[in-house]
Amino acid sequence: MKPPGSIPTIGLPDGTIVPRLGLGTWRMGESRARRAAEVAALKLGIELGFALIDTAEMYGEGGAEEIVAEATAGLRDRMFLVSKVYPHNASRGGVVAACERSLKRLKTDRLDLYLLHWLGSVPLSETVAGFGDLVAAGKIRRWGVSNLDAGEMRVLSEIAGGEACQTNQVLYNLARRGIEWDVLPWCRKRHMPVMAYSPLDQGRILDHRALKRIAARYGATPAQVALKWLIDREGVFTIPKAASPAHVRDIRSAVSLALDAGDRAELDKAFPPPKRAAPLEML
Repeated sequence: MKPPGSIPTIGLPDGTIVPRLGLGTWRMGESRARRAAEVAALKLGIELGFALIDTAEMYGEGGAEEIVAEATAGLRDRMFLVSKVYPHNASRGGVVAACERSLKRLKTDRLDLYLLHWLGSVPLSETVAGFGDLVAAGKIRRWGVSNLDAGEMRVLSEIAGGEACQTNQVLYNLARRGIEWDVLPWCRKRHMPVMAYSPLDQGRILDHRALKRIAARYGATPAQVALKWLIDREGVFTIPKAASPAHVRDIRSAVSLALDAGDRAELDKAFPPPKRAAPLEML
């Protein structure tokens, strides 16, 4: 494979341009013993051109946000930082307080994108109002949601202020293509990209023969093939977790891979697209 080029980009509904490939931090910040290695991995990613980092107050109960703060120290203006609020903190006042705590842990004065982690018992209208308050105060630049199915996205779109939603972060990878039936078409119609989490299905798909076969043809890795398939999808950007230097380098090189129509057909045969609607999958 040739050396990795620049990371491709995608537009949000408000016109903001973001990378199609970022870094995720799920399961980071849970162990002091791993902290230095996790910080180092994120720093390497930034050196290699990654600008988008996704985290959440849930990850390590704030520990991941602290790791992101250490990795991005002195580099904030180069970064597009995303965090997420717990559903039980998503009332109008609660989301503001939760955001303040995240900002403190991240050692920054604003988030570029703030997401509702999943839908809980708090009415969406309250959360949207709280997001609006945060935007007005300059604490967040924009907001979105995570783990909402097509019906819930329709409800959101009908709420006052709901049209400001910028993305829906959902589980999406070769082995979990259910969103292609309804969520992805709904978002595409509104020029709202989906942010795919767990793009490698937590590593479970990497031993699949089709991925290995295609990777071997290009001198690539199965992870790079799976990621490039996602990066090439219309209306999708993705945030693989990168907790080691080797993993960071591997995923960074995915952008230089060029899959052709035959490769994509082979992947469709190995990982068939959905034939009917199904409940939204979550991890």
